Amino acid sequence: MSRNTKNVEVLADGELLRTVLDTMTTRRDGKRMAAVTTKKYRGILHNALEYAVVRKAIAENPLTGLKWINIKTAVEVDRRSVVNPSQGRALLKAVRKQEPSGPQLVALYGTMLYCGLRPEEAVEVHEHNLILPARIWNEETKQFEDPVEEEDWGELYVGPVAPEVARDWTDDSARRDTRRMPKHRAEGETRGPIPVPPVQVRHFRAHLDDFGLGKDGRVFRGVKSDAVPGETIRKVWGRAREKVLSDKELASPLAKRPYDLRHTCLSTMLNAGVPPRQVAEWAGHSLEVLLRTYAKCMVGQEDATKRRIADALAQ
Repeated sequence: MSRNTKNVEVLADGELLRTVLDTMTTRRDGKRMAAVTTKKYRGILHNALEYAVVRKAIAENPLTGLKWINIKTAVEVDRRSVVNPSQGRALLKAVRKQEPSGPQLVALYGTMLYCGLRPEEAVEVHEHNLILPARIWNEETKQFEDPVEEEDWGELYVGPVAPEVARDWTDDSARRDTRRMPKHRAEGETRGPIPVPPVQVRHFRAHLDDFGLGKDGRVFRGVKSDAVPGETIRKVWGRAREKVLSDKELASPLAKRPYDLRHTCLSTMLNAGVPPRQVAEWAGHSLEVLLRTYAKCMVGQEDATKRRIADALAQ
């Protein structure tokens, strides 16, 4: 290994360092990797060199300030990927019709569409993360009934998440790593409470009535496994799109990924007039990232804004 390994000091040569960056971000077919992947690999190299500085193997990080042509990463959400409420409901109905997995996934997709969860957060919802209003006893019908819709709001907390990774990277060869905290959260810290609107409260109740909880208190699980496989989430969603969307919509970015349901939720909140700082808190974003990401999705507010300004001036 020593004969075939260069000392880290050689990376002080800018041209050599650029060659390393170009090589590690080039696919086998000679094309550049996707922008997100390129940015990630550059970050990994930067952290490795920072560690070399800490170990005093080099005096400073040569990657800092290095001019290197990189692909820009799009940060703004494409407005065309966001479904409207009617399309969202139709897609959930199409999910429910897909046996055997579909009925168990309706409420899971609902957590993204109505609560803004990421997929890796949705699969890790447990009983202790979820607070639903108690059902009310009706003396006339002699049965428990849901509260009136205006009062039927729940709460949701996000704890450790389970991103999908290659089996080689987990200790137990599982496809999900359940040891990670949500983005920008310290160990043991949770995000919430996130409001659960009545439509999603009813999805949760129906799911729990039909399928109950997993042995570890998990709300969502696969037909043959304790956790919902990521491949199942993607396949069921793809078939739902084929059932609901027109050929033109199917070829567009509209709800192309389950993650786009989160974009729908957050952009809907912003367009409904919910203060951006509150939306950012529920989403687990900084205010700056939220506004930058959803800038193109905030539409139709000009008239309402003008009326508020006119009212303020009139006072």
